[in-house]
Amino acid sequence: MNNCIFCKIINKEIPSNIVYEDDKFLAFLDIAKATNGHTILIPKKHVKNVLECDDETLGEMMIIAKKIATNLINKLGAEGCNILTNCNEVAGQTCFHFHIHIIPRYDAKDALEINFNESKKQELSEVLHTILE
Repeated sequence: MNNCIFCKIINKEIPSNIVYEDDKFLAFLDIAKATNGHTILIPKKHVKNVLECDDETLGEMMIIAKKIATNLINKLGAEGCNILTNCNEVAGQTCFHFHIHIIPRYDAKDALEINFNESKKQELSEVLHTILE
């Protein structure tokens, strides 16, 4: 038996508030929402994360994410949105079924905070060399 909560939502074993569904994808309101309208988009086929998702599925998901984001902004009066995914536990992934968060943003003081802090000094040419070798 699959214990994946998102698979259970797909199979209608757990109720959800569905905002989009077709034969390959499902999007529903996140019960642990960061902001009003926070939506989760998932493929119906179980895949662990974005790195294990095939390119065709990923491309289709991004097109759907864009449509959902546009709709949420227009219908809920948001000023913008974040479209993001976490990959592996170290990056904050807690449910290991690939999903994309679509999070409407209303102002700089809403419940989501993303910070890019300066890290230790790096020699970018060395980093680039390592990536490209």
